[in-house]
Amino acid sequence: MKTEVNTAKPLKKIRKRFITGDTWQLYTMCAIPLLLVFIFNYLPMGGIIIAFKNYTYSKGIFGSDWCGFKNFEFFFKSNDFLRITWNTLYMNVIFMIVGMISALTVGVLLYNLTSRTKTKIFQTILITPRFLSWVIVAYMLYAIINPEFGLFNQILEKFGKETVDFYSKPEVWPFILTVANVWKGVGMDSVIYYAALMGISQDLFEAADIDGANAWAKVRYIMIPELKSLITILLILKVGSIFASDFGLFYQLTMDVGALYPTTDVISTYIFRTMRVVGNMGMSSAAGLLQSFVGFVLVVVTNLIVKKIEPENSLF
Repeated sequence: MKTEVNTAKPLKKIRKRFITGDTWQLYTMCAIPLLLVFIFNYLPMGGIIIAFKNYTYSKGIFGSDWCGFKNFEFFFKSNDFLRITWNTLYMNVIFMIVGMISALTVGVLLYNLTSRTKTKIFQTILITPRFLSWVIVAYMLYAIINPEFGLFNQILEKFGKETVDFYSKPEVWPFILTVANVWKGVGMDSVIYYAALMGISQDLFEAADIDGANAWAKVRYIMIPELKSLITILLILKVGSIFASDFGLFYQLTMDVGALYPTTDVISTYIFRTMRVVGNMGMSSAAGLLQSFVGFVLVVVTNLIVKKIEPENSLF
């Protein structure tokens, strides 16, 4: 004989526990951030329709005529499409690989510091660039590589060498942008790895010491395997932004110099110039929508691949 289990009361208790007690403080704290996310991230999604319209200011978003996929055709048929797409993918892949390796290395080095005071000092120094805007960083860089009065060229002159005009040499800017990107972001990214390393059981390191393992062996056989899940999740998230780009980095640091476009012009700067110079909001919206859609697809596909190989490391 089957016995029926009454689940109404337990569910009622769970619901009560979920709402009452100290949890209302957490809900209150979450209310404002959730409201801001809704206002600035979800409400603007209504503007996506601009990408499918021949937008005019007089008619507005909903009154403008529909044009189908003509705005997308403009982007794909543009002479600059292949160049800006290659620059975007190429630079972001470099940023992703170099940035992740640098952050992981810094996190390991911080973990191996025995002095807590030194750790805090180094963390503060490394995190500080994160709070500088790209405008400030651009003028700091300009003071160093200015063709006439820059610090670098002043040093070259003292040694009797010819000065270098970096703003007319597009081939050197992938290196400059990579260094600037790592310098600005490595501090905050390394904190994530450092926090994860702090959670590793000390028994593993003690056992390694007994076996005579050196520092590199500990990194290879203990730290990297323990961080594998975190590295995978961060990699999936970064792959999602591989078709996007940091507008401030590519626009401000290069001072929007036309001579540098062959290696520094990316989709974000192209969208900005399309809206500023051409004044066509529909075309720029189409490029931005395509950028977001490709990023979403890349995240899903990368996560599916990871899920097939190692399900426990997937994001969802």
